Amino acid sequence: MLPSAVAPVLEFDYLIVGGGASGLSLAYHIAQEPRLAGQRVLLVEPDAAKADDRTWRYWATGETPFSAVEAHRWERLVIRTPGFEKVLQLAPYRYRMVRAGEFYAFVQAALAARPQQFVRLAGSVTALAEASDGHGAVATLADGQQLTARYVFDSRLPKLARNPARHRYLEQHFLGWEIETDEDVFDPNTVQFMDFRVPQHQQTRFVYALPFSPRRALVEFTVFSERVLQKAEYEAELRAYLAGHLGGLPYRVVAEEGGSIPMTDHPLPARLSAHILHLGTRAGRSKPSTGYTFARVQRHSARLVAALAATGHPPADATGDRWQFGLFDTLLLDIMQRRGESVRDIFRQLFERNPVQRIFRFLDEETSWIENLQIMNSVSPGPFMRSIGQVLRGRPGRRNEE
Repeated sequence: MLPSAVAPVLEFDYLIVGGGASGLSLAYHIAQEPRLAGQRVLLVEPDAAKADDRTWRYWATGETPFSAVEAHRWERLVIRTPGFEKVLQLAPYRYRMVRAGEFYAFVQAALAARPQQFVRLAGSVTALAEASDGHGAVATLADGQQLTARYVFDSRLPKLARNPARHRYLEQHFLGWEIETDEDVFDPNTVQFMDFRVPQHQQTRFVYALPFSPRRALVEFTVFSERVLQKAEYEAELRAYLAGHLGGLPYRVVAEEGGSIPMTDHPLPARLSAHILHLGTRAGRSKPSTGYTFARVQRHSARLVAALAATGHPPADATGDRWQFGLFDTLLLDIMQRRGESVRDIFRQLFERNPVQRIFRFLDEETSWIENLQIMNSVSPGPFMRSIGQVLRGRPGRRNEE
């Protein structure tokens, strides 16, 4: 465990607000950068105890900073829609999963090995402001204590002042069961990326499955919509799916995870001011059209740390995001909001007409203009043209307007 801070006023180089995935990822990247070994870092979080209640999934080539705690890797991917099924070899990529508990323990151990550099403080930050001298930032805690640092990195979830007349607000919500069977039914080398062979109910719905062994898998029912469901509705969908696709074989639920991820094109700036920067969802690192976050958090952390090590300051462009990918996200969100069930056909066309490696690069926002055109030309233009019209009008599309 990291040492606790006790002084009433503290001076640090970096102050990280929140000890979740994004805050701890930045701390870990700092710990791995020798040029920042002399920088003191304070982590402020309400509760040091972390629940092992979620998993993060991503794709990558080669080894990553968290390869040591990956629970599983998959070499193949399958996508299914009514009348269509395709299994894709992912090389040089691998699809990966990290469990929250193992991630937290791994990072905490790395930070605890540097007790002179990293300090933990249990508390809640209620306000952030630039320092009066213009050379840092001040964090105020719930008990009135003030902390100062050269730079503050805020990973708290944002509280959005919603403007549905201008922006799109959906949720990616899901319930997953980790199940065991008495017979071999799963392929532990193939992740089921999306199975759209479930009733869409005018929304985007699919089942996602991560097999860990021939008899164990995490199976999730996922929905993109404006409102979440009652838990009983997710459970009913999972039971119906498993009954149909396990051929009536019995299974046991050994673990469960669920949640809801905001999917929005509401502006989420990467920084509040000169010395206060945002992390994670607060910085727009949850990709608006898919919800994938973990790998984007790692790239953001690496970018920040590289600039801090080279210049002593964060980069002027904190994320390096390219505007065209924000537009692509907005268009897909608009389609989900207008005609969620049509997304099934869009993903079928994407995976039918593109190598999966190109799709991964596109989702990672690494494709060239030529590759972007190849992606866009592989899907039917109608839904996108309607959404482009909505973007030009400056207002989101609605189903009842069609």
